[in-house]
Amino acid sequence: MEKRRILSLNFSFQRAMHYHINGGMLLMGVVLLAMLLANSSYGETYSSFWNYEVRLQIGEFNFFSHNGHHMTLMTFINDALMAIFFFSVGLEIKREILVGELSSFRQALLPIVAACGGMLVPVLIYYWMTAGTQAQAGLAIPMATDIAFSLGVLSLFGRRVPLSLKVFLTAFAVVDDIGGILVIALFYSSHLDMAYLLTSVVTLLVLCAGNFFQVCNRWFYIVWAAVMWYLFLQSGIHATIAGVVAAFTVPAVPHYNIGKYINRIREDISVFPISGKESVVLNKMQINVLKSIESSSDRVISPLQSLEDSLHGVVNYVILPLFAFANAGISLVADHGGIEVGTPTWAVMVGLLVGKFVGIYFFTWLLVRMGLTSLLKGMTWVNLTGICLLGGIGFTVSLFIANLSFGGEPMLLTQAKMGVILGTLLAGVLAYIVLHFSLPRQPLQK
Repeated sequence: MEKRRILSLNFSFQRAMHYHINGGMLLMGVVLLAMLLANSSYGETYSSFWNYEVRLQIGEFNFFSHNGHHMTLMTFINDALMAIFFFSVGLEIKREILVGELSSFRQALLPIVAACGGMLVPVLIYYWMTAGTQAQAGLAIPMATDIAFSLGVLSLFGRRVPLSLKVFLTAFAVVDDIGGILVIALFYSSHLDMAYLLTSVVTLLVLCAGNFFQVCNRWFYIVWAAVMWYLFLQSGIHATIAGVVAAFTVPAVPHYNIGKYINRIREDISVFPISGKESVVLNKMQINVLKSIESSSDRVISPLQSLEDSLHGVVNYVILPLFAFANAGISLVADHGGIEVGTPTWAVMVGLLVGKFVGIYFFTWLLVRMGLTSLLKGMTWVNLTGICLLGGIGFTVSLFIANLSFGGEPMLLTQAKMGVILGTLLAGVLAYIVLHFSLPRQPLQK
């Protein structure tokens, strides 16, 4: 039983590594490119490019508009494409709650408590450093962990990393995502339009009905999720939340039972001859059988897993790089001739670098000290230090919340983004150094 459990955990992590690591490496390259362009002779062209209008228009109706104003390319990326990112995150969270590391209280307790500490302490530090200033609006910026970047750094150590550390990092990063989503939903919504809000509730009921009646057509959920996104956008609730809400209505149960599917394949392949002679040309019955098997194969995978798998490539290799390219291009030189830093820069940087580390490490230590749980096999207080530092790699969600916090204050936004990049960079470098010396020198046995 224990061996099966270990194999299951290893498979889950390998899937996460496959989805996130290459995307994390791509993000690093895109960030560097954006910074170079923003601080080169092409800086003005780079900045103005994001102000082009985006339209999907039929007559007078423009799907990409908000309160009568057309979306710019920047708002399209941040409000529309990032809704797809949050839809993908919602699918991942639902899977983790149903069958992953958050599926039981005992499994989930340690990463949940660690993540809570990793969100609370950075917020307190940020508040302490910015209370009474305009920068206070960015309170939630340093509370997020970027799973793609953090797993990317961890992957540099290959098989030297114990499975328990990989699972712990992935699990508390998912809980961090939940925290970030709640913050966006509760504190970054504007004046509510009740007509659009009530209509969006009707849309949600349609999606819930699809789940209840086990509608397995993926396009049913995609189309209605798009409708919900538009209604959320007009209602005043931040549009990206529609992605998460819609994701939780996608069924996790496949249309066909795997056992019945296997039995059906055994029956279907009986139409093929067992003789050593192979025919190049199939008869009509054999072609229909193969098409039937192909169609059935799609129905053995639940809509949730199918959508999650399909979206990861788009999210990690298109949407997140575009988001990074649009938002990480910070002009380092201010009007006064010096580097553009300020109170938000230091508050975000200290929140990510110190707050995340202290929060994750202290809350983990407190939980173990109270006897409510224990460190997982392979975890030590030393190598846990490196994982806690990896928690300070904020980037994607931190930049996203910075845009929500200081969208109308360009100088504060630039300073906050500088803090995100500096905090992420320092946390990643320190984590690498600590893990280099604390992990086993030789690769671990599988």
